[in-house]
Amino acid sequence: MIRGPKFLVRLRSHTVFENTPVKLFCTVEGYPTPQVMCPLCRCGIDDTAQYTAVASNSHGQASSQAAVIVKNAILPEIKYTKINITFLETFDVTFGKEGDCVTLACKMTISPNLANLQPEAQWYRDEHLLKESKWVKMESGGGVAKLTLTHLAKDDEGLYTLRMVTKGGDAVHKAYVFVEDGPPPVPLAPGAPMDIKIHDANRDYVIVSWKPPNTTTEGPIIGYFVDRCEVGMENWMQCNDSPIKICKYPVSGLFEGHSYCFRVRAVNSHGISRPSRMSNPVAALDPTEFGRLQGIVHSHITGKAPGAPSKVYASETDRTYVVLSWTPPVYHGKAPLWYYIEKSLVGSGSWQRVNTQVPVRSPRYAVFDLAEGKEYLFRVLAANMHGISNPSEPTRPIRTQVLIPNTSGHFSVPSAPGQVVSTRETDTSVLIQWAPPKEPNNLIGYYIDSCVKGSKNWTSANHKPLKDTRFVVHGLTTGEMYMFRVQAINELGLSDESQESAPLSVRAALSTVKYLPSSPYGVALLHCDGESMVLNWKRPLCSGGTPVTDYYIDKYNVAKREWREVNVPPLKERLYKVPKLTLGTVYQFRVYAANFIGLGEPSSPSAPFRCEAWTMPEPGPAYDLSITEIRDDSGVVEWKAPVYNGASAVTGYYVDICKEGTDTWTVANAAAVNHCYLKVKGLETGSSYVFRVRAENASGTGKTSVPSDPVYAKALSGTKEIKCGVDEKTGDVYLCFESCQITEKSQFVWKKSYQEITDFSKGISIKTSGNQSTLSFKNPDKEDVGTFSVSVTNTDGASASYKITAEELEKMMALSYDIRNPIIPLKSELAYKIMERGRVCFWLQAEGISSAVTYKFFANNKELVNSEQTKMRHDVATGIIELVLDHFTEDNEGTFSVQIQDGRAKAQSSLVLIGNAFKAALAEADYQRREYIRVKEGPHFSQFLSVHISEDASISLICKVANLKKESAFHWFKDDVEVIPDVPADLSSGVCRLPLPLFSKKDMGMHKATISDDRGKDESQVDISGKAFDNIVNELARIAGSSAGDLVIQCTAEGIMLQCHMKYYTEEMKIIWMLKDSKISSSERMRVGGTPAMASLEIVEPTERDKGVYTFQITDAEKTYTRTLELSGQVNIMEKKTLSLTCTVCGDPKPQVTWFKNDQEVEPGDQYVILLDSGKFASVTIKGVTLEDSGKFTMCVQNKYGGESVDIIVSVFKHGDKIPDIKPMAAPKRILPPTHPIVIPISSSPAPAPSKSSAPPQSTKSPSSSRFGARRK
Repeated sequence: MIRGPKFLVRLRSHTVFENTPVKLFCTVEGYPTPQVMCPLCRCGIDDTAQYTAVASNSHGQASSQAAVIVKNAILPEIKYTKINITFLETFDVTFGKEGDCVTLACKMTISPNLANLQPEAQWYRDEHLLKESKWVKMESGGGVAKLTLTHLAKDDEGLYTLRMVTKGGDAVHKAYVFVEDGPPPVPLAPGAPMDIKIHDANRDYVIVSWKPPNTTTEGPIIGYFVDRCEVGMENWMQCNDSPIKICKYPVSGLFEGHSYCFRVRAVNSHGISRPSRMSNPVAALDPTEFGRLQGIVHSHITGKAPGAPSKVYASETDRTYVVLSWTPPVYHGKAPLWYYIEKSLVGSGSWQRVNTQVPVRSPRYAVFDLAEGKEYLFRVLAANMHGISNPSEPTRPIRTQVLIPNTSGHFSVPSAPGQVVSTRETDTSVLIQWAPPKEPNNLIGYYIDSCVKGSKNWTSANHKPLKDTRFVVHGLTTGEMYMFRVQAINELGLSDESQESAPLSVRAALSTVKYLPSSPYGVALLHCDGESMVLNWKRPLCSGGTPVTDYYIDKYNVAKREWREVNVPPLKERLYKVPKLTLGTVYQFRVYAANFIGLGEPSSPSAPFRCEAWTMPEPGPAYDLSITEIRDDSGVVEWKAPVYNGASAVTGYYVDICKEGTDTWTVANAAAVNHCYLKVKGLETGSSYVFRVRAENASGTGKTSVPSDPVYAKALSGTKEIKCGVDEKTGDVYLCFESCQITEKSQFVWKKSYQEITDFSKGISIKTSGNQSTLSFKNPDKEDVGTFSVSVTNTDGASASYKITAEELEKMMALSYDIRNPIIPLKSELAYKIMERGRVCFWLQAEGISSAVTYKFFANNKELVNSEQTKMRHDVATGIIELVLDHFTEDNEGTFSVQIQDGRAKAQSSLVLIGNAFKAALAEADYQRREYIRVKEGPHFSQFLSVHISEDASISLICKVANLKKESAFHWFKDDVEVIPDVPADLSSGVCRLPLPLFSKKDMGMHKATISDDRGKDESQVDISGKAFDNIVNELARIAGSSAGDLVIQCTAEGIMLQCHMKYYTEEMKIIWMLKDSKISSSERMRVGGTPAMASLEIVEPTERDKGVYTFQITDAEKTYTRTLELSGQVNIMEKKTLSLTCTVCGDPKPQVTWFKNDQEVEPGDQYVILLDSGKFASVTIKGVTLEDSGKFTMCVQNKYGGESVDIIVSVFKHGDKIPDIKPMAAPKRILPPTHPIVIPISSSPAPAPSKSSAPPQSTKSPSSSRFGARRK
C-alpha cells in the first residue's frame, strides 16, 4: 500500500558524559520503507543541542525531535593513601580536682609515616571540638598527641575524644575526665557553679546563666552571688546584694563599649563556695546597631519627628523581667533616634515610662523590677531632636513567670527521676540507667550519687550535669556492693533524690558471646618408650566464662590417615601417657577442652612424633612454662622438671630468651640453676619476649622446651608488691597482697620457692577478702625463710613475690613475741612512802591500765591478801596501784614485789628494803606514828615556823598552832634567848607573828617558837643564816629594785647627794654606783650609804670632774635594776613649771648673795623667792615659769675680800615641744675684786691649826666649791 512516512519509534532524548558515543534511532514506515539514523561519535560539550530526524518519500515527510545533553566526563575516583594509625599508649579515665593540671596523651604508630601527610589531631569534649585557649593547650607530632588542661574546673569534666584524622579515615580514642570540687573556703560550703553563659548582651545589660553544683553532703544552696570584672582590671565587684535563688540573673548598669567577665559563687548555711571559672569577655554593645546601618540621600532628609515603632513583642520572659523587641520606624532623618518604653499593669488604665533618665538607642530593651505572676502591657515611642512619635500599638498582655510548687512541694524544680537500674560494666565501673522525671520543668541535666552498701557516705559520681539518662560510673572498688541514686536539676535547683538502685557488686560483665573454651595449643612430646608417649599441652587462652574441667585427646596414625579418640574418661591434668602405640609408627595428636557448657574446638594437630624409645643420655624437655611477676624490666620464669631425666639425674637448668620478631636466642643465666624458676632481669620496657628452658645432667644439655607465649615487658597498671609485717593484734607474721585485677572466678595461689603451699599443719593460713589475700604464719620458725610468691588466676598476670631473710624473720619473731606477750609500760617502778600514823604505802604507776586489771603483791615470796592490815587499791585514771601496810615492823624487812596483768599485757616490779634503807623507813614510820599521837593529844604546830616577806618589804616570822586551851603558853626565842615582842601572840586566831623591823645582819641566827601546856610541848624553829639569809636579802633587793624611783639631787652641807628612794634599803643589798661607766668606790669624797627608805651617794666638795652620767644598780638573784642621772650645768625647764636654782657658798666673813637676770638685779616677790639657808645654801625659786623667764641668770657672792659670779642659762619650752639635746658646758666664772683694802694682821703667835671640819684653804679663792643644781617642785 502506498503511503507517506510515519514514525513508529520516535527519537529518544539522551544525557551522556563527554567523550561517550551516542546513537539516535527512529523507525518510520512508508513505502518504500525509510530508516533514519543520526550517529554522534565522541560527544563534546558543544554537541548539546536538539536534534531533528526527517523522513520523506514521494508521498510526504515526517519529523521527530530529541535533545542530547552532554556533561563533563566523570573524573577518576581519587584514591587517597591509606594511613594506618595504631595507638600504643592511650589515656585512661582520669580523676582530677579543681585547680589541678592534667595532661591527656596518646602514643601511636603511623604507617606510612609521610612528612608531608601527617594526620590532624582533633580533640573533642562531649562531641564539641576544642580550640587552643588559656585553659586548653594542644601538642601533636612525633607520634604523640597531647591535650593539657592547665587549670581544671568542673567545666572541664566530660567525655574526651581524640580523633586522628587522615584523608583515608580516622583513628579514635575516648575516655572520661572527672573533676571533683576543690577544698572549700569554709567546711561544708557548697561546690562552685559552672558553665557560665552570657545571653542577650546589650548596651547596658547582659543576662548571665549557669548550672548549679551538686550538693551530696553539703547543705542545700540558699542562693548565688554574681560578680563582674572589667577586662584589664583585677578587682571583682559583686552585682547582687542578696543571694538570688535561680540560675539566671540580668546584670544591669554596664558601660557601653566596655568589656566584662563574670563569675558566680554559691551560698549555703555554712558559707560561700569557691568562684566558678570566669566567663569569656563580652562587650556591652547593641547587637543590632550594624544591621541598622543604611544609606540616606540627603535630599530626602527632613526635620520631622520619627514615626511610631511597630511589632513590639516579648522575646524573653522571666519572673521579674521581660526583654522587649520591636521593629524601628522607617526613618531617613539625620538626627539621632532613640526610644522610650512605657508599661501598664493590666486593669490599671495608666502608663508609666520605664526609662526616664537613660534613652534607649537599640530596638531591644530589658524591663526589670516587675511583679511576679502579673500581666503587663508595653508600648514604645521613638524620638529625635525634633520630637516624639506616637506610641506603638500595645503588646498583648504579657504575664511574668511564677514559681509553682510541683507534686513534691518544691517550686518548679523537676520531679524526682524514675527507677534507677545498675548493670555491670568493668571491674571498676558500673552502667547506670534511669527513667526521666515526669515533670522536667526546663530540665538542665542529672547528678548521680554512689554509696557503698551499709554506709551512709554518699559521694558524687559526676560533678557536671548530664543530659543523657545513662552514665558509666567509674572509680569504684572491685568486689564492693554499691547503690546509686539520681537527681534532676534545672535553673531553680535540684529535685528530690530518686529511689536507690538495688545493690550491685562491682565485677566485670560476663561474656555473652563465647561460652565454650577455646582450643588448647602447644602439644609437646615429653617422653617415648617405644610403646607409649607422654604428652603435655597448654591450657586454652579463654575458658568461656567457667573453669575448664576436662580434656580429651585424639590420635592420628599418619600412615592410616585416621583420627581416633585416645581416652574415654576425661583427663583432669594436662599431662597424659598415651598407651598402646606401635613402634616405628608416626603419630599426631590434638586436644579438646571442656567446661560446664560443653566441648570446645580441638587444638591444631601436633607435629608428627615417631614412636621410638628415647635412649639419649641427656634429659628431655622441661614443660609448663609460665611467666609471672612481669614488671617493666623483669619477669619470673617457672617450669616443671623433665619427665625423662636421661642417663643421670638433672643437675640444673638454663633459660634462653629471645625478643619477639627475631631468631636470636641468648642465655639469661650464665650458671645453671638447680630449681625450677628464674627471675630474668634487664628486659627492655615495652618489648615482647619469648622464653624456653633447657635441662642439664652429667651428660650435657638436653632438649629445649616448647617456647613460652610472648610476654610484654610492662607492669600492669596499679600493680602492688607484697607487704610483710606482724599483725598488731594477734602477733602473726603475715604476707599481704592486694591485686590490681580481680574477677568473680579469680583465686589467689600462694607458693613457697614457687611450689604451691598445700601443707597447713604448721599453723599457716590463707585468708582472702575482695581483691586482697593474706598468708599468715601463726608459729613461724627458721624453716619459713625463703621466697614466697602469689599469683591471681583469671587476670592478665597479677602476681608478686617477697623474700623473707633470716635476719628479717628473727626481728619479726621478736616483735610477734612482744605483741603476744605485751608488757605494761611503767611510769615508775615499785617504791614506798610513809603516811600518817606510820603506815607504809608501796606503790607504782603504769602508763595506762583498764578497769579489768588484776595484780598480786608479794612480801618475801609470800602473797599478801587484801585485808584491813594490808589494803590494796588502784586508780584507772592515773594508773597508780597501791598496797598500804597498817603496821610496819621489823618483820617487814625484805623484798616486796607486784605482778600486774591487764588483758594479755603483763608487768612486774620489785623493791628491796633491807639494811640501812629499811632502818630509815622504819625510823620514819615510827616518827610519823609518834607525830600523829602528838598532834592528836597535845598542843602542836599546824604550820611550822617560816619567814614571810610582804611586797612592802616588811619581814615577819609566822607559824600556826592548834589544839590549844587557856593555859597554853607561847614563847619566841633567838639563839635560845627569849624574845619578848611588843605585841603578845594572838592564840585565839592560831596565827602567831613576830615582826623583824629594819631587817639586817642583826637578825641572823636560830629563831624558835614553843607552845606548851600541861598536856605537852611542841616547838618549831627556822635558821636565818647562810643561804637562807641571802635569799631574804635577794627578795628584798627584788622589791627594792622594782620600786626604786628616779635619781634625784639633794644639796648637803658638804656638797650634793644623789638619792634613789625605794621601799626598803639595807647595806647587805648588792648595789653599785657608777660615773661614766666606772664603778665608784666609797671614800671620804664619795660616800656610799643610805637609809631604810633610800640609797644615796654623797659627793663632798663637787668639782667640774664630777659632771657626767651617774648610774645606780641594784641586783637580786635574777635581775639588775638600773637608774641614771646626768649632772651638768645646763637647766632645761618647761612652761608653767617651778624652777629652783641652788648654790652652795662659803666665805669668812659670811658673804652676801645677789641674783641677776639679764644683768638686772632680781627683786624678791610672788614669782621670785630668794633664800640663803644656814649661810651656805643660796637659792632663787621661780614659780609658774613662762617663756619670758628664759635668759641668763647670774649669781654673785661677795664679802670684803672679793667674790665670784656664775652665769646660768635658762631655756623655757612650751608644753609638748621637744627639748633639744644640750651638750654640757662649763659655767663661766668671774672673780670680783675686794670692796675694801685688805689688812693683813701681824702677830708673833703661831697661827692656829685649821679645824678638821673646815674647808680646804683654796676654797676661799676658787669657785670650784660652788655647785649649781636645778630642783623641780
